Amino acid sequence: MLGRLTTTYLRAMTNPEIARHFRELAKLMELHGDNPFKIRSYTNAYNKLRKDERDLAGMSEAELQKLEGVGKAIAGKIHELATTGRMETLEKWRAQTPEGIREMLHISGFGPKKVKAVWDGLGVTTVGQLLYAINENRLVELKGFGLKTQESLRQKLEFLQRSRGRYHYRTLERVCEALMVQLETAFSDHQFAPTGAYRRRCPTLAALPLLTTLAPADAPRIAGFTMKEQTAECTTGEVDDFPVILYYCSAQNFGSKQFRHTGSPEFLRAFVARFPDQDFQNLPSERDIWARTQVQTIPPELREDEHYLDRAIAHDLPKLIEEGDIRGVIHTHSTYSDGIHSVREMAEGCIERGYEYLVMSDHSRAAFYANGLDEERVRAQWAEIDALNKELAPFRVFKSIECDILGDGSLDYTEELLSGFDLVIASVHSNLNMTEERATERLLAAIANPHTTILGHPTGRLLLSREGYPIDHPRIIDACAEHGVAIELNANPYRLDLDWSWIPYARERGVLVAIDPDAHATGGIDDIRYGVLAARKGGLTAGGCLSALSLGEFSSWLSVGR
Repeated sequence: MLGRLTTTYLRAMTNPEIARHFRELAKLMELHGDNPFKIRSYTNAYNKLRKDERDLAGMSEAELQKLEGVGKAIAGKIHELATTGRMETLEKWRAQTPEGIREMLHISGFGPKKVKAVWDGLGVTTVGQLLYAINENRLVELKGFGLKTQESLRQKLEFLQRSRGRYHYRTLERVCEALMVQLETAFSDHQFAPTGAYRRRCPTLAALPLLTTLAPADAPRIAGFTMKEQTAECTTGEVDDFPVILYYCSAQNFGSKQFRHTGSPEFLRAFVARFPDQDFQNLPSERDIWARTQVQTIPPELREDEHYLDRAIAHDLPKLIEEGDIRGVIHTHSTYSDGIHSVREMAEGCIERGYEYLVMSDHSRAAFYANGLDEERVRAQWAEIDALNKELAPFRVFKSIECDILGDGSLDYTEELLSGFDLVIASVHSNLNMTEERATERLLAAIANPHTTILGHPTGRLLLSREGYPIDHPRIIDACAEHGVAIELNANPYRLDLDWSWIPYARERGVLVAIDPDAHATGGIDDIRYGVLAARKGGLTAGGCLSALSLGEFSSWLSVGR
């Protein structure tokens, strides 16, 4: 049973994972100057497959060939990936390319042509060599590289090095779910539980930590687990190439160990310092610790530091927001711009999930790369939304736009058109290389615009991929408070921007936080879950969340104006 579960899990590749293989293939072929037609075909496959919500891995080759934009060759490669976990064509190109060069291709804004230029022109084949060349000011010798480009690349490389060996929470969540099923099936008489930074719902993680009553000698018996190092206290290893740490304990001290491994070092030091005479050893449940100290149970998400300790001692912790508190879906995209489902399909997806309203906010015209809407198409969408609202009542679709904040801080449309939206989400998507002063002033101008309702993903970050542009968070939040603008916590697990650490200050200043999925398909609506997990780390309550307003409350909030 265990072996079958493991095999199934290893072969169950998600659509985004399948799509990324085609993106890598296209980049490697472009790097080596191969057929432009094939490169374009694989790039298009990446763009289509990553948004497709059908189970590609579970489809036959014949079924795959019927999909739009998927011919016989691509269908065969998808089937190959789904059944073997490999694509031989991709492996061929990987074998011809140094590992360090392949790593460079993942750097945002550093495409195959530039990678080829430094590879051929300077002979560098690793990120370390490239950084050294930059520090010696050698890239400016190459065509297409100036001082500004060289400095931007240096910053991206340093960020890449800091991020190396880390994983998105959602990535390890999938590993954890499958592994827990396997462990509980194979070792039903033992206890297992996630712990550490994973249990604290940290947005990125170095490994998946699990607490177990298994003996160290049992670790090699775990199917699919490759052991690296082992001590009496823990074993490190990998499952499907993802790092896993097994912490050992007995049933008698499971609670003590769970408490110790869950909290950050700063939190644990502060907690123990408050109760120096208490013995926290050999407790089977964490409940025993809270009962012994008479402290209100501190949710794992809040155990990053001592910030909430006094409130827990006073039994005054906030009631953290839960996924069920979210009443409406704010910030979504449709086929009008770069989404894959229609406005109707997005609305029906919300209704099926029990939400009361949808904020349809496709890209504005400046986002030409995302099929941004010109005025004529905006008005066509408004007409469609009016018709849908009559048909789907009492559910409501609000007319919105994710409006680009232009370089000078102005918004993308005319005053007259902006006034026709129910609400406007203002976001930066271009010219991201800014100083803190420049970025802050740009956002402040947009926040002060009377049409701005919500500030979208305020730093533009992509976790582990692109560092956000620097901003003066207190000034931005203060401005949102002054102008009555909500601030978005973009729930996409690759963004989670606003960072959770700034939520306490936002709520102190009375700024509402909108937990928005930024969904480009109906399945993306479910990313609200990751926004809620991040918001909980910041102590957010339902009362401080714009998305937790009922339809009536949300409509009233909009009508009151700023």
